[in-house]
Amino acid sequence: MADATAMLQVRDLEAWYGESHVLHGMNIDIRQGEVVTLLGRNGAGKTSTLRAIMGLTGRRTGSIKFEGREMLTLRPDLIARAGIAYCPEERGIFASLDVTENLMLPPVIAPGGLSLEEIYTLFPNLKERARSQGTKLSGGEQQMLAIARILRTGARLLLLDEPSEGLAPVIVQQIGAMIRNIKQRGFTVLLVEQNFRFAQTVADRHYVVEHGRVVDEVANHELTASLDRLHEYLGV
Repeated sequence: MADATAMLQVRDLEAWYGESHVLHGMNIDIRQGEVVTLLGRNGAGKTSTLRAIMGLTGRRTGSIKFEGREMLTLRPDLIARAGIAYCPEERGIFASLDVTENLMLPPVIAPGGLSLEEIYTLFPNLKERARSQGTKLSGGEQQMLAIARILRTGARLLLLDEPSEGLAPVIVQQIGAMIRNIKQRGFTVLLVEQNFRFAQTVADRHYVVEHGRVVDEVANHELTASLDRLHEYLGV
């Protein structure tokens, strides 16, 4: 799919960590208000794609346009201030800060972010734990905190890396409900997932990634009919 109106348009993106060549011509388009997933096995290049979009890999070539503006040559802090927020798999919760302090730490870069009151309505678990230290939270609560923290900033595109990883099924359902909620609020999400059954509950489209490039694209309504193909790609 080539879409000149895409909010995010990635073309021929190649990236390196030192001498290691990790992306080999990624091409993706995401329209405003979509939830799009990158599906693939471990080591396929999914996380590296998010990191390359944020300028967190080494050398990059190609093009990354966000709202029509080229991001490839910008520093990570300027990419973030342009309106892209990254929630890494390791979450990055600050142990010495309580929940509210963790939430208030990132700067607001644009209007349109959620207020603290709206965040606590969306994440009642966090409201109950507002004065708890970040690392005293359960894994699911830490994941909610990591996502909630970037919803405050006014970022319009959220890059979420494996938000369901290692969580109990009931927490995964809560994370899915949260993603659907923020989609309804107008946020755009690029989601890295290995669990396509979870991805199916939240996404509009799916890109399948192998060896640092997109090898297939599946609309969500076609996912069930494409299970054999996906099993082959994902080895599940």
